[in-house]
Amino acid sequence: MTIRVTRTARASWRGTVPEGGGRLALGSGAFEGDFTLRARIDDVARATNPEELIAAASAGCYTMSLADLLTEDGHPPADLQTDVPGVDAERLAVLAEQARSTCPVSLALRGTEITVAVTKL
Repeated sequence: MTIRVTRTARASWRGTVPEGGGRLALGSGAFEGDFTLRARIDDVARATNPEELIAAASAGCYTMSLADLLTEDGHPPADLQTDVPGVDAERLAVLAEQARSTCPVSLALRGTEITVAVTKL
């Protein structure tokens, strides 16, 4: 089965890079917000930047891929943050690496250093 994901996004910008700003919006309506150079280089509350959105996309895609792999392996996750019942740490590490290497966002970011830290409590 082939799954095709199609989404859109919009970006706008006004002014110079140091003093201007823009808006980012997801076509689904799930997010819309401001972005600025200051939000990229300083800790600014309630503002984002392209790198943060890429990190969120990577984390979401990776977690979904890992959930799928764990389910296929007979260990559907209760909560990937805290509890994956019945899978040992070694198998979890193998599936975590497989999820990282097959997630479409990770593939798009290939060449960028992405690390995975696995801990099972």
